[in-house]
Amino acid sequence: MANARHAPTDHARNYCEIAYQFAREAAADRKGSKHNKWVRLAAKRHLDDLKKERRKDFGYTFDPWHGNDICDFAEKFPHVEGAWDSPTIVLEPPQIFILAVAFGWRRKSDHGRRFSAVYIEMARKGAKSTLTAVIANYCLACEDEVGPKIIIGATTGDQANKVFEPAKQMAERTPEFREAFGVEVWARSISCSQNGGYIQPINAKSSTQDGWNPHVGILDELHAHKDRGIYDVIRSAAGARRNFLLWMITTAGYNVEGVCYEQRTMVTKILEGVIQADHYFGVIFTIDEGDDPLDEKVWVKANPMIGITPSWESMRSHAAEAKASPDSMGEFKTKKLNVWTNAKHAWLNMEQWKRGAGAVTDEAIEGAPCWAGLDLASVSDIAAWVLAWWVDGRLKVRGRYYLPEATVRPRTERGNVPYQRWANEGWLTVTPGEVTDYDWIERDIGRDLEAYDIQAAGFDPWNATQIVGHLLEEGAPMVEMRQGAKTFHPPMKELERLLKSGRIDHGNDPVLAWMASNIVARRDQNDNMAPDKKNSHEKIDGIVALLMALGLSLTQEEEGVAIPADYEVPMA
Repeated sequence: MANARHAPTDHARNYCEIAYQFAREAAADRKGSKHNKWVRLAAKRHLDDLKKERRKDFGYTFDPWHGNDICDFAEKFPHVEGAWDSPTIVLEPPQIFILAVAFGWRRKSDHGRRFSAVYIEMARKGAKSTLTAVIANYCLACEDEVGPKIIIGATTGDQANKVFEPAKQMAERTPEFREAFGVEVWARSISCSQNGGYIQPINAKSSTQDGWNPHVGILDELHAHKDRGIYDVIRSAAGARRNFLLWMITTAGYNVEGVCYEQRTMVTKILEGVIQADHYFGVIFTIDEGDDPLDEKVWVKANPMIGITPSWESMRSHAAEAKASPDSMGEFKTKKLNVWTNAKHAWLNMEQWKRGAGAVTDEAIEGAPCWAGLDLASVSDIAAWVLAWWVDGRLKVRGRYYLPEATVRPRTERGNVPYQRWANEGWLTVTPGEVTDYDWIERDIGRDLEAYDIQAAGFDPWNATQIVGHLLEEGAPMVEMRQGAKTFHPPMKELERLLKSGRIDHGNDPVLAWMASNIVARRDQNDNMAPDKKNSHEKIDGIVALLMALGLSLTQEEEGVAIPADYEVPMA
């Protein structure tokens, strides 16, 4: 029986019910037999949002008509590449899930599309370009937009044509579509006389032109973008469009410093609940960490339509080559299984981290010994001052974070870190000007020294000479901590243990959670750990400060300080 929220509409199939069943199956696949971690989380997000729909404080509603309409529209177009059993497109459940979720969710305020950014990552031959070509035609003709400009951006003209050409051929081979909406097909554009809109491909050179005001910006094979030029041009040109959509499709790549991996990281943090971004929908089809790339059973995770596209024969052929050659194995994993080469895996388990959301109340920490850590980074970047208490065998943590306003603005506009929201909610202190005002930090530390029984405060000597000198003059118990495995391995092992045993309370601090999701561990030949700032995905200063505070607390066990009774000194 169809779910009430997905009641049939006047379309060929009840696509939203198919999407709902796909989501239920994926979310229930806890062992990851067919669906990887990110697909399971994307499915769970959709199901959780459906439960929130009736809440007054939730600003979105799921409209089955819109979710069904885009899918119904897609299945009216012919295939334009390859050999297929049917003359027209027949969507598979993973494709229906993507389309129904992306277009079915609407804002309650004006019924516009909820999602203004969509990121789809999948192995090659997953029909991403075909699906995107459908979206280009739909958004050109069917969204009641005045003068909708659909821009298809890529690094080269040939790459942009991989979406434009299928859209063009679909329109050419579907006279009913052209007649219904006044669509005309040209050599380098598709126009719609009914609303004055058009579809046009652009490449890196043409993207520098001014005047874009796109209704939809499509970025194909985002991993191939060597810089963020086209992304920034399209993203910043959203302007006055009520229903702007940035649609990004890609396969995994090699540049983990580029804009594509930045967006991928944004998606993973949204799906893990580290960052709240209700406007952003993303799903990543890849194998899970630890999966054997030559095990046929895991291929479906990266190729959800395997057997249709790509074929089993093709995958087995590539796998045989990969088994025989290390070079071929790298290509097989990246392009056929959608695994990023050179990607560094985050150190902490964010599911375990989320369990530590317990409140850190003044009553709980009153009179308890306290340790602190200070990481100042650079004067134009985030600085962190973190306090930690042992209370009844649990580690309770509070953090303060500082950033200059000149840094907040561009990062907020870029949309990948919600600095401004954190500032508005009181989690982040924004200081005036181009650089962090250390006087603000020094003033807050002074207040904390008066309020809490701080035993010792660790600091990284980098960039801290002036402020630490002032604090020492005031009698603060500052302790220099060199940044290496000798300092950090014991507290990193202890933090792992605390998370696994559920004995940390961080008050659901979103800034610290974001930093926890970013940190990568560097290991030496003896497997001793230290934070790897160079290879961590983003800022980790708060976790570094926490580790300094935790490390100081562990070194004072022999002095009778309240460390947990079952604490074991980690092996260095």
